[in-house]
Amino acid sequence: MSLLGGFPSLYKKKFFASDLGIDLGTANTLIYMPGQGIVLNQPSVIASRCERGKYIPYAFGSEAKLMLGKTPDVIRAVRPLKDGVIADFKGAEEMIKHFIRSALPKIYLSKPNIIICVPSGSTPVERRAIQDAAESSGTRNVYLIEEPMAAAIGASLPVVEPTGSMIVDIGGGTTEVAVTSLGGVVYARSVRVGGDLMDESIVTHIRKTHNLLIGESTAEKIKKKIGAACIIDGEENEDIIIKGRDLMDGIPKEVVLTREIISESLELPVAQIIAAVKVALESIPPELSSDIADTGITLTGGGALLKNIDIALIKSTKLDVHIAQDPLSCVVLGTGKVLEDMKKFKNVLFVQE
Repeated sequence: MSLLGGFPSLYKKKFFASDLGIDLGTANTLIYMPGQGIVLNQPSVIASRCERGKYIPYAFGSEAKLMLGKTPDVIRAVRPLKDGVIADFKGAEEMIKHFIRSALPKIYLSKPNIIICVPSGSTPVERRAIQDAAESSGTRNVYLIEEPMAAAIGASLPVVEPTGSMIVDIGGGTTEVAVTSLGGVVYARSVRVGGDLMDESIVTHIRKTHNLLIGESTAEKIKKKIGAACIIDGEENEDIIIKGRDLMDGIPKEVVLTREIISESLELPVAQIIAAVKVALESIPPELSSDIADTGITLTGGGALLKNIDIALIKSTKLDVHIAQDPLSCVVLGTGKVLEDMKKFKNVLFVQE
């Protein structure tokens, strides 16, 4: 007889953990639960306090992100992932544990299976580190899936059909360019260019042109408000007032920045993304090239929201470029679709030995 056999099915759900799909991103971590959708969306940040010579985690996600660049010596706020892979194993392990526990019911008897995404260009050692960090949270089984494949599934591309589909997933740490067909990745290229490098480019450009030092959070705000991959004739040149530290006299001051200035600062990272796409187009078999000429390129990830990024790619490739319906969530939605139809998508999962 089942331990909970006499209880209503709704009560059972509180005790039996559902499987989880995790998009462990450099910028944000998202968790999907079948039947409930996205149950967690938090910045990939952890804050620790020094107690008796050891740093003890005490804040995660949005709370910890507010502390970046503002902490005293006894507190350390960091992003444990860099360029899509783990840079601080202990921090990543604690962060993953916290997020998984936050997503699960407070009381549960069964351990969940987890599907977690890894960059296509990550090494076996890096993949094993991500897998070990997830396993340490008390899960039953951990499966890995390459990010571009998850993004393609989340964007509803026909990945299991004999048709070539090109996906460009522009994340916080990496840009994944891949071509899928028949349930596999025919070509994949990962370049360490993403939202973080765009922010750094904005910081560097403003320092050179205005002698003004700003933080990463301010750069991210600028990118979201007036950032653009290119300027289109006749388009309104919006501006924003920002505050930072004058490098000449060290006094705080404010300046006005225009979209044209920020577009100039983003030229290099945008050019690197375009170059990665061109290399992919040159490297795939002719039959797949024919399919992509018909279907075009699909953009996912937070970088797909950069204004005119699709226009820049259209100008460079002369192909149709589409932005996915929900680019920020495509990767985690893809893991959710795999969880909900494991029979159809079982070939896209693997375990790093």
